[in-house]
Amino acid sequence: MESDRYKRGWEKLNEIDGHAGEKVIEALKDIAPDLARYTIEFPFGDVYSRGVLSLKEREIATVAALAALGNAQPQLKVHIHGALNVGCTRNEVVEIMIQMAVYAGFPAALNGILAAKEVFAERDEAGQSN
Repeated sequence: MESDRYKRGWEKLNEIDGHAGEKVIEALKDIAPDLARYTIEFPFGDVYSRGVLSLKEREIATVAALAALGNAQPQLKVHIHGALNVGCTRNEVVEIMIQMAVYAGFPAALNGILAAKEVFAERDEAGQSN
């Protein structure tokens, strides 16, 4: 039986990431189903569901953090999609990467902007305007 936390998390994941988030969870189910469940319950069911920050603000913070890490390209791309899905513009995503040059260094910013470029191309190919 699914908990309220899981249901809330699944709804929030779909609101932010749509099918991209579902693909991540599906990829984990055969090898680490508990990790898939934790990923839905904690970040999305608990943290993203809090009311203090908007989803757009949370995605800005997430994109910045993932870009700063410099080693989380798959997750960065998922969250760039998510940022665009919840109201960020492409210009705002680019600006996040420029900001990361100051605090995380140019390699992290360059890797982040290249991830954004890939996401923008995917969305253009799919006919998504933002």
